Amino acid sequence: MRAAQKPFPAALPKMYRYELSGGWVVLAGKTDADNDQLSTVLAHPQDWWFHVKGMPGSHVLLRAKQSGEEPPPEIIKAAAAIAAYHSKARNASTVFVSCTRARYVTKLRGSPRGTVAVHKEKVVKVQPRLPESH
Repeated sequence: MRAAQKPFPAALPKMYRYELSGGWVVLAGKTDADNDQLSTVLAHPQDWWFHVKGMPGSHVLLRAKQSGEEPPPEIIKAAAAIAAYHSKARNASTVFVSCTRARYVTKLRGSPRGTVAVHKEKVVKVQPRLPESH
C-alpha cells in the first residue's frame, strides 16, 4: 500500500517588492488571486494594509517591524502611493487610499477573488508613484 501523498502547496503569490528608507518593506499583489494570498495568508496582524478606494488595484502590505516600531507618516504615505500606483487610478493627480492593520482585513465566504472586507480604516490622500529607487 502506498503512503498518502501530500497535496501540492498553493502557488506562491506573485508580487512586487519595494524597500523604503529605514528598512521598511512594501509588498503589492499582481493578480486577484495574489491579492487574496497576500491579504489573508502572508499578512501578519500587525502589518499595514492598503488599497485604493472604490477602484480595482493591488492589495499592498507594509510589513511591520519585529521591534514594534510604528511607521512614520512619510512611510505610510509612501506605501499608500504605491497602492495608488498599482491601481486603475495610476494616472490620477491624487487618489484616496484605505489603510488599516492587516488584522482588520477579512475574506468573506463566497466572495470573488481579490475581494475583502475592511474595518477600522483610515483614508490617506496621495499622488500615485513608486519609490524613487525604482
